[in-house]
Amino acid sequence: MDVQMSKVHQTTYKAIFQHPAARNLQWHDIRSMLNSIADVEEEHNGHLVFVRHGEKLTIHPPKNKDLSDIDELMKIRHFLEQSVIPSPEINNKGKHLLVVIDHREARVYQTELRGELPEQIVPYDPPGSHRHLYYVGNEAAGHQRQPELKSFYEAIVKRLIGAEKILIFGSSTGASSAMEQLMLALTKNHPDLADKVIGAVTINEQHMTEDQLLAQAQEFYMASKLQNTADS
Repeated sequence: MDVQMSKVHQTTYKAIFQHPAARNLQWHDIRSMLNSIADVEEEHNGHLVFVRHGEKLTIHPPKNKDLSDIDELMKIRHFLEQSVIPSPEINNKGKHLLVVIDHREARVYQTELRGELPEQIVPYDPPGSHRHLYYVGNEAAGHQRQPELKSFYEAIVKRLIGAEKILIFGSSTGASSAMEQLMLALTKNHPDLADKVIGAVTINEQHMTEDQLLAQAQEFYMASKLQNTADS
């Protein structure tokens, strides 16, 4: 089962991947979202079994209206990550893509579309122990940020294969920024994709809606096109 999510379901989906983990998620909203994308069966013991693209999630509905159990939330997050359609089915030929990235996650959009559900690539460890792979330390006390696994950036790279042009938005600059680390991975290991990058732009993403992000990306693409026309 795989259908287009409604705006309400998209909001719930994104909240599940929020960091720090959301504490006020309503079980009714989560169940409604899962019902829209997965097949569901209720067992005799009250457990709900959701199945999507061969992946299975078993949940015991909470007694309260909130889903406050962090372990259950991580199970749902892992299920959503593992049950997406495999990337080989993605066709990026001729597409202009936008990557919005920080050390918590990367979101990939087609700039020609609005209201789409972005592919979210979150740096969690593949075995599913749900240990977050970025470090929040006291940098003033001399702690250094530990790099994410290479698999985080390689997962992003796979999502970009075939794109005609790529634009990257990041929330910070410098060698330790996720945007710079992605550019380094592209330049070092995927020079063909690095050549497709038309810009790496620092933004204040926390104060921008998805429509504003996409509008800014479209403006950047248009300005780049006009500049290329003037130069030719």
